[in-house]
Amino acid sequence: MSFAILWLPDSAAQYAKIRDDALAGQLPEGKGKSNKAQGLFKQVHKCIQQLSDSPRHPGLQTHEYHGMPHLFDENQKVFEAYAQNRTPGAYRVFWCYGPGRNQITIIAITPHP
Repeated sequence: MSFAILWLPDSAAQYAKIRDDALAGQLPEGKGKSNKAQGLFKQVHKCIQQLSDSPRHPGLQTHEYHGMPHLFDENQKVFEAYAQNRTPGAYRVFWCYGPGRNQITIIAITPHP
């Protein structure tokens, strides 16, 4: 089942900043390795794609997050998915189901504290 990805204004801004940082350091096609900003964008973008395809994808290591309330229904859960793993300040994507059927709302994209 595929899910539509919706964005809160803050999460859309966070994603745009990560993307813009990656584009700012971009080298001409085929010239050298990716820099850290480009690598981060690739990982975050892949995480969002996997959430859309299957929120239970094993690579996401999705689990419930208790630090914030659900946006649309206080009886529902907020989840955390790994965009990065085993790196200092690894980025996480916080999300919830809703508001509609087959929709996921991205709440935040932040480095792990």
